Amino acid sequence: MSQLKFEAVNVGDTLPPLELAPITRTTLALFAGASGDHNQIHIDIDYARRAGMPDVFAHGMLSMAYLGRLLTQWVDQRQLREFGVRFTGITHLGHRITCTGKVVEKFEAGGEQRAKVEIQTTNQYGETKIIGDAVIAF
Repeated sequence: MSQLKFEAVNVGDTLPPLELAPITRTTLALFAGASGDHNQIHIDIDYARRAGMPDVFAHGMLSMAYLGRLLTQWVDQRQLREFGVRFTGITHLGHRITCTGKVVEKFEAGGEQRAKVEIQTTNQYGETKIIGDAVIAF
């Protein structure tokens, strides 16, 4: 990965989008195993239905991890200073998630040049599932 320079980043720049394969039961099982999050609502259809859901659905933290991948494909993870999200919708089986980001501010803090990036996930229907932001140091 080449080192992105602060001077080369402008407000309004967009990050290269990250388009992911559809969410499957295998995706959820693998994430549950990797994360240690075995909440039944994400892996047991009977449990999900008793909770009023039509089926299992993705962990919110799976989508946040995808946003982390979006950021670390743009800059080295050591440059990440802040990363936060708000969950705005449920990611269901079959959803194809796209992660996007846009530079909204450049500033200096803590002796570093930094950029604030707004990030989000949307599905193939254009529905936003997560919104958030991150601060990157250069």
